[in-house]
Amino acid sequence: MSETNAGELRQPALMSKPMVAILVGLRLVIGWHFLYEGLAKLLTPDWTSAPYLQYARGFFPGFFHWLGSSPGLVRVVDFLNIWGLILIGAALILGALTRLASASGIVLLALYYLAQPALIQTNFHVPLEGHYLLVNKNLVELLALVIFLFLPAGRLWGLDRFLHGWRIGRKSRAEVEAASAAVPAGGWRTRRQTLENLVGLPVLGVLGLAARKKYEWEKLHAITGATIKLPDLNLKDLKGEIPMGNLGKLKVSRLILGANLVGGWAHSRDLIYVPTLFKAYNTDRKVFETLELAERAGINSFLPATVQMPQFAKYRELTSSKMQTICQAFPTAEDLKTDIDKAIDYGATTLYIQGAYAERFVKNGQIDLLGKALDYIKGQGYVGGIGAHDIQVPIQCEQAGLNPDYYVKTLHSDNYWSAHPRANRVPFSVDTEKLPDHNQFHDNIFDLFPDKTIAFMGTVKKPWIAFKVLAAGAIHPKEGFRFAFENGADFICVGIFDFQMVEDVNIALDVLSNLNNRTRPWYA
Repeated sequence: MSETNAGELRQPALMSKPMVAILVGLRLVIGWHFLYEGLAKLLTPDWTSAPYLQYARGFFPGFFHWLGSSPGLVRVVDFLNIWGLILIGAALILGALTRLASASGIVLLALYYLAQPALIQTNFHVPLEGHYLLVNKNLVELLALVIFLFLPAGRLWGLDRFLHGWRIGRKSRAEVEAASAAVPAGGWRTRRQTLENLVGLPVLGVLGLAARKKYEWEKLHAITGATIKLPDLNLKDLKGEIPMGNLGKLKVSRLILGANLVGGWAHSRDLIYVPTLFKAYNTDRKVFETLELAERAGINSFLPATVQMPQFAKYRELTSSKMQTICQAFPTAEDLKTDIDKAIDYGATTLYIQGAYAERFVKNGQIDLLGKALDYIKGQGYVGGIGAHDIQVPIQCEQAGLNPDYYVKTLHSDNYWSAHPRANRVPFSVDTEKLPDHNQFHDNIFDLFPDKTIAFMGTVKKPWIAFKVLAAGAIHPKEGFRFAFENGADFICVGIFDFQMVEDVNIALDVLSNLNNRTRPWYA
């Protein structure tokens, strides 16, 4: 209100009908968006806000990561998020309790914005409509709702106006005349005015019909920045928790996530398109989804190469991940320290000397240098290991008195078609030159003599991580996991696509619960 020259109060002028129509339209579309988002989440099986919270990298990320880390808190957040969106959206469409709905919507959108602000290169790991600088749709809608927060109730078409007019009709004539100066008289009395106030009802009907059709067509809803849904994780189908073992002072899941698939190292034999396909599939976003899914499925350790550590560091920064890294280091005779230092600087949890590099030291008679590289790792206060494809590496390490905390040694059956004949297998030929003859090495076998591996590793009293247990996809996990664990492996490292995660974890659980033929003691 404002004062006249006589000091009397003057009611504010009414808005023009075009302005009313524009504001009502704005309120309807924001309400549509809120309600659709809420219904979509409600109808999408296993939808959860956990990934969005865990990927928060805005203001107060620790708070959002904390919310996303507890299943109980996530259920509360999911409930409030879904029903908050539904109720706010319905209220805005109907024009009912508009100011309360606007205030609630402002709070919800502010939380979305604080969790994932529109800053360049902070949201590339989640499916958004694009990358923005400071302003995105959450901020735009938030500011639009501020308008409706400060508009007096009953100024726009909707149930608020209808009820306001109804209340006026019950007051005395003097009160009606005073109130009518602010709100069109009889806002509830005529057919035209009633229809104006019920404008939201057909909008609700259209939205319901459209949502139903969309659900029938796509069976997928609302992949948006505010409340994303990652692919159906099926975590409810897990059969239990993966048992843990010890690598020195570290607790490590018996199933470890390998890095070859996410790095594009396919070992695809003569299928030359496969590495490119792997790299195209495993975008940053997909790698982060895979790591997050593995962690939620109970795998607590990842085995990357040094070159992959920056990407993993970004994942850990975005999610406050607790995933450990068993990092492959690549020391050379000319430079034992640089790559080890890089892995340490990137935050590796433990390091081991990669198999092909350890084999070069042994093959070249430089086991003393291999020992120095190992001592350098352990001298920095890290649990340190040695990797190998060839069984001669652990044999000579044990003979020379090297003392790794663990070995990372290949183990798989050679009973599959692409394995070249035993008579043609040459020691130290794995991870070297590929030969064109099918009867020679062509990236098609990784434990040349599995019987020798089983026999010698059975005498080694140190933890053993078996890798290439599926021979790069040539062996089914049910066979490969059992072969490795029953023949003495304490852990297995396996490359797993996101869509295989739950199945592979369950296979590992089944195998570990029924190891009738294992003779080697557990050393971890």
